[in-house]
Amino acid sequence: MERVEYHRMATLEDTMWWYRALHAGLIDRLNRCNLSSGAPVLDAGCGTGGLLARLSRARPDLVLAGLEYDAEAARLAQAKTGLPVTVGSVNAMPYGDGSFQAIVSADVLCHAGVRETAALAEFRRCLRPGGRLLLNLPAYQWMASAHDEHVHNVRRYTAGGARDMLAAAGFTGVRTGYWNSLPFPLMLLHRLLAGRGQAGSDVRPFPAWQDRLFFSVTAVERRLFGRGAGLPFGGSVWVWASKP
Repeated sequence: MERVEYHRMATLEDTMWWYRALHAGLIDRLNRCNLSSGAPVLDAGCGTGGLLARLSRARPDLVLAGLEYDAEAARLAQAKTGLPVTVGSVNAMPYGDGSFQAIVSADVLCHAGVRETAALAEFRRCLRPGGRLLLNLPAYQWMASAHDEHVHNVRRYTAGGARDMLAAAGFTGVRTGYWNSLPFPLMLLHRLLAGRGQAGSDVRPFPAWQDRLFFSVTAVERRLFGRGAGLPFGGSVWVWASKP
């Protein structure tokens, strides 16, 4: 990403509704994996450490680690969390075979510097048999905007396309779906109006009332998901898969 985007992330990921909702959803899905105490879990592409920090508070029983390509972001993540954060690429991860019981990766496969096939092969290699892979991906290529340019996203996904991609990479039990569905019409309107001339990404402070409203809406979605419900569209794709 552009350097300014890392600094925006570091400043806002603890408070902005989008990050809070993303992290809460990933933690919910990780909790459904029934990991035992002491299970090693990797945040692959951990950025400046927001998800790792929330994971360490929610699941102090897990052995957490981060991997981040940008050295400055990795330094910030390690300082924020006190956890081991390694500088490296998801295209060639610096870990042995079967190192982790679960790997979480949020909005990483979409980046220009990531090779999807190589990264998925590395995720599979570094998972233990039966290990879980949890991904978050931006939805719909036609939703690409100035935000994607600033954070260097070159790919967006559909739930069906992501499911086929994971199956082709050798994962089993692949489940996919959408979230950020209820705010999606407003997101679409914003992207259409902003076009590609927006000076910066969508990562920015929101008015307090708006931030609370959007987060509350995503909390309703998480409760619906917990009951097996969901909508067939949304701003992001979630992926849940296993290594055979």
